[in-house]
Amino acid sequence: MEAKTVEESKIIMGSLMQPEHANIAGNVHGGEIMKMMDNASGIAAMRHSRTNVVTARVDELEFHLPIHIGNYVKCISQVTFVGHSSIEVLATVVVEDLKVDEPPKVALTGYFTFVALDSQGKPVAVPGLKLMSENEKRLYEEGRKRYLNRKESRKNS
Repeated sequence: MEAKTVEESKIIMGSLMQPEHANIAGNVHGGEIMKMMDNASGIAAMRHSRTNVVTARVDELEFHLPIHIGNYVKCISQVTFVGHSSIEVLATVVVEDLKVDEPPKVALTGYFTFVALDSQGKPVAVPGLKLMSENEKRLYEEGRKRYLNRKESRKNS
């Protein structure tokens, strides 16, 4: 199984926020954005593994800015770390106010961990990750530390 680059599985998914995504004050529900992040990250994990994946964990979900009706929201999801059958994906949500001439801003970030499954629903090995930049190496090392900490935590509980 040949290792894959981060770019090979990266996904960008965008959507214009509508009234059905928000509360009566016009603020988009966090759950709507989390759903977009989970979907985009799941696609990135499937692109990497080329098999079915299920969400196993969500880490470090951090809201930076509010999102409003009429904003264009884009989720950029990229694989940061892989274990034997697990795939960690960084989801970065950027928001753009289409009525203002300003660059998009980071509104939300989070890490999603998926487990790759075979046709019987059993965990299956995933390809390794080719790291092409210093940033990819840094993200991989941070993901490896989170992975090892979770393993140690499960062992001790």
